[in-house]
Amino acid sequence: MNKSVTFKQSMILLIAVILIFSISILGFGLSPNVPLVISIIFVMLFAKMRQTSWQDIQGQLLKGIEQALAPLFLFLLIGMLIGLWMETNTIPTLLWAGLKLANVEWFLPSTVLIMAIMGTMVGSAFTTLATVGVALMGVGTAIGFDPGMVAGAALSGAIFGDKSSPLSDSTNLASSIAGTDLFAHIKNLMWTTIPALLGSLLIFTFLSTQTKVTSDVHELQHLASLLSPNWWSMILLILLFIMAWHHVPAIPTLLVNIAVTGVIFMFNHSIQQFSDVIMNGSTTTIKNEMLASLLNRGGMLSMMPTVIIIMLALALGGLLTEQGILSAFMTPLVTRIKTQAGVITGTVITGISANFLIGEQYLATILPGQLWKESFTRLKINPLTLGRSLEDSGTVINYLVPWGVAGSFAAQALGVSVVSFAPFTFFALLSPVCSLISAWTGIGQIKRDE
Repeated sequence: MNKSVTFKQSMILLIAVILIFSISILGFGLSPNVPLVISIIFVMLFAKMRQTSWQDIQGQLLKGIEQALAPLFLFLLIGMLIGLWMETNTIPTLLWAGLKLANVEWFLPSTVLIMAIMGTMVGSAFTTLATVGVALMGVGTAIGFDPGMVAGAALSGAIFGDKSSPLSDSTNLASSIAGTDLFAHIKNLMWTTIPALLGSLLIFTFLSTQTKVTSDVHELQHLASLLSPNWWSMILLILLFIMAWHHVPAIPTLLVNIAVTGVIFMFNHSIQQFSDVIMNGSTTTIKNEMLASLLNRGGMLSMMPTVIIIMLALALGGLLTEQGILSAFMTPLVTRIKTQAGVITGTVITGISANFLIGEQYLATILPGQLWKESFTRLKINPLTLGRSLEDSGTVINYLVPWGVAGSFAAQALGVSVVSFAPFTFFALLSPVCSLISAWTGIGQIKRDE
């Protein structure tokens, strides 16, 4: 490459990419795959015009994908686990319990709290959504709530749990980028996460009381009677919690759980049936159409549409990052901001923008941290505020991006499109708002020497 990308070039490129996505998805209703491929070709041609070799272009594409190989592998494992947990009655047992205990008036806020507690214990929003979240989706759909509303409640709780847990990868990442103590980081997060959680609970309580449900208690009990709970299957859920609590990483935790569940499954099934479940998921014999749609899921193949979108998004992110397009656009803006509130606001906006442009949660946390860290030091802002700003934008907003790693996974696991649940994922929507209120009012802003 001859010269660095100029601010004007980067601005034109990013506007072009945004227009490609807007016209493709909003104008023609296309899948995110199409604008992603078009955008990759567009940026690739720009890179070639700058005399980047084809080998380097390929390397930049692959580098973007390589940075998220762990989540991609994780998705395949979760697909296997969902199928096995369906077949060994783990998720149906959770669904049965939910139908028995369901309270229509308080269902949505109770969903938020259940997912928040589970997420904090497990330290992974993905794992929480793929297990307890799937069961709660079944209960909420059976009651008659809008699926997007139920998914929004489940996600709000799961994201809060993920942010508040010392076991969470994203929380540890934000803390390390800011250079702060993990538990001090989590404590400082409460200035924005607690108001966002309380706001979510209030809205969901209102929605629960205002929604006209289509099922009564008798119908829920009838659905529960079609399920056969096995309480011993809860051992698998307990195993998941124990391994997470002992700081075992997500991939070994899931592999161990798949191995144990597979052994249990093999007591009554053949090796061919085991292979079919981990590849294609569970197939229930229940004739009820609603329950069948909830229980017929899982398997590695079910995760492939999500994996494809994520790989394309990360390839685009790799090009935008390695070509210096994002930094060329942001650096001049960063150096011009002179106030503490302006720097915090810039960090939040950068985190949100990076999620939509790159589609990867970790990169949307790392990039704003690298761009704004020097400004936090220059204006003597406590690094705890940097970590919190990264979490309130880079971490949570990815769940609202149709081509994002987290958004794509949530849509696949819960069976609801991102467009359907995004307006109801109030915790993710309120977190950056709370962060901006804190920035401009000074509430929750700890001085650098404290």
